[in-house]
Amino acid sequence: MSLSVTDPNPRTKWIAGALVIGYAIVTIMPLLWIIATGFKSPADSIAYPPKVVFEPSLEGYVNLFTERTRATEGMLEDAGPPTTWYERIVRDQGMVITGPSRYGERFLNSVIIGFGSTALCMLLGTMAAYAFSRFRVPLKDDLLFFILSTRMMPPIAVAIPIFLMFRGLGLNDTHLGMILLYTAVNLSLSVWLLKGFIDEIPVEYEEAALIDGYTRFQAFYKVVLPQAATGIASTAIFCLIFAWNEYAFAVLLTSGTAQTAPPFIPTIIGVGGKDWPAVAAGATIFLVPVMVFTILLRKHLLRGITFGAVRK
Repeated sequence: MSLSVTDPNPRTKWIAGALVIGYAIVTIMPLLWIIATGFKSPADSIAYPPKVVFEPSLEGYVNLFTERTRATEGMLEDAGPPTTWYERIVRDQGMVITGPSRYGERFLNSVIIGFGSTALCMLLGTMAAYAFSRFRVPLKDDLLFFILSTRMMPPIAVAIPIFLMFRGLGLNDTHLGMILLYTAVNLSLSVWLLKGFIDEIPVEYEEAALIDGYTRFQAFYKVVLPQAATGIASTAIFCLIFAWNEYAFAVLLTSGTAQTAPPFIPTIIGVGGKDWPAVAAGATIFLVPVMVFTILLRKHLLRGITFGAVRK
């Protein structure tokens, strides 16, 4: 049995495997370090040399979700013995819990704004991409280039005009304002990606559906959308990642009601300085929704990246 000229030899496979493993280790190490820091004590998190082996602690997560204050001996006696495990951790620090922190609210804002803008972007982007793919739009190429050019512009260049516009419209520090803004920013990416996917779907399928009595919308909904599901899923992942991680607009346009987690996490302050375990715990929790969303759609993502790469 002879090998094809396109098949890599064993040495090439070994080198390629070693490079992939090395790249995976380099890229995952910062993530693992952040997760580990969330389970360190404040002293271990700033120890030098850095501690790789340490005694795990949930102090960072308790500090992340609670507001605390330094208590005197008398205050500790008046408060009575701790009734929960997290109160016991706080008492060991010589502090008492005064209430919940704002991290939960900020995390919920990220969920509402991130997934809301992604859903709206997919709705508008799919319809726009279908129109550019199937209909004769005047100045189509110019319009597509104009749409793409909005993505090339750095956000900081339009931050001040957007701030003034939002203030005039009353959209500052609102969920609706942030959803509309992230949708506008991501729409160019979604239109370009989805147009490529829809172009690969044979138009004959729709023509057959129209002959069978379907309306144009029914053909779009029942024929095109199911076949474009791979492209929609992969595009949604990219749009969600941007909206989820965006920092510049969130800092400028939100401060309380609609503030998301990215600008809030760096403001977490402990006793005597930055509470690094709490910051790491907040970053770890913040990673979970996007990781779960990507894992659930990973098959669509892999198919979407290679869709149309091989012509029959």
